[in-house]
Amino acid sequence: MTRGVVIRAARLADAPGLLAMVEALTRYHDDVPRVTLPAVERDFFGDPPWFHTLVADAGERLIGYAALLPLARLGHGERGMDLHHLFVVEAARRFGTGTALLRAAEERARAFGCSYLIIGTHPGNWAAQEYYQRLGYETIPNTAVRFTRKLG
Repeated sequence: MTRGVVIRAARLADAPGLLAMVEALTRYHDDVPRVTLPAVERDFFGDPPWFHTLVADAGERLIGYAALLPLARLGHGERGMDLHHLFVVEAARRFGTGTALLRAAEERARAFGCSYLIIGTHPGNWAAQEYYQRLGYETIPNTAVRFTRKLG
């Protein structure tokens, strides 16, 4: 990993840097960011926080983040986490920061009593898929049919 980078829990003062990275990841997926600073503050630092968030802190700025959401297999009595976002700024990639964030996310999940971590990728993001497989993650066949309904 890049020297001087610390992986730590996100703090409220990190909200502007987190907002910029969430926007960058959204644009990377060819989407238009609609997230706002108040939404980041609510979701990452509210009471209770919606996400469990880790950051890669390079001292003068944040260079990455991991955002986790709780999951469960209720019928099996298992807790899990969804690694909803894993992002490293382009200039800091290929130095181990993403892997350090991923390993820290695994540790955070274990600390919550989780027995599994799930990560999703865009179907065409072959590089990410190969990366996760290289780190020991297995592909999950998606046979579920899911539904959504707007609530507001």
